[in-house]
Amino acid sequence: MTDTNIIYREPELTDAKKIVDFYNFVGGETTYLSFEKDEYPMDEEEQKNDITSTKEHPASIMILAMDGDEIAGIGTIHSGNKIKARHQGELGIVVAKKYQAQGIGSEIIRKLIDFCKGNGITTRIQLDTRKDNEVAVKLYEKFGFEIEGCLKNTTLLNGEYYDLYVMGLML
Repeated sequence: MTDTNIIYREPELTDAKKIVDFYNFVGGETTYLSFEKDEYPMDEEEQKNDITSTKEHPASIMILAMDGDEIAGIGTIHSGNKIKARHQGELGIVVAKKYQAQGIGSEIIRKLIDFCKGNGITTRIQLDTRKDNEVAVKLYEKFGFEIEGCLKNTTLLNGEYYDLYVMGLML
């Protein structure tokens, strides 16, 4: 089920504060992100720079899923500039809890994969996800991602260690 009110678009510089606020908020909604509430590593100015550099990079993209003026989810592909590694994009995605299970995550991933297939550079997409995040693992597998490895004890949460899957998709 996809919410038809959701608009998918690339960010503008004026979205920077909203993006930072969104990430800082969703960091407190789930333990599956690499950061907690208010731990997002960028401020508004740094986010503006990231938006600009992402737009300028031919193999990187950020997609916002917008419900009116509210961000429902964000997906990114970040690719490096080094000749030996620029064919690989790193996928990141988060959908706010109240928008989950509506097809928004699937649509973001579909758009990110389509971008990578069409940019003439990306031949591999990689992502990391916690092993116990079964919903995410199933979602990524639905799009053809395969578990390529398991990193032991990468996340420490409330005194307990969690493993991380490295997943990849060859295009």
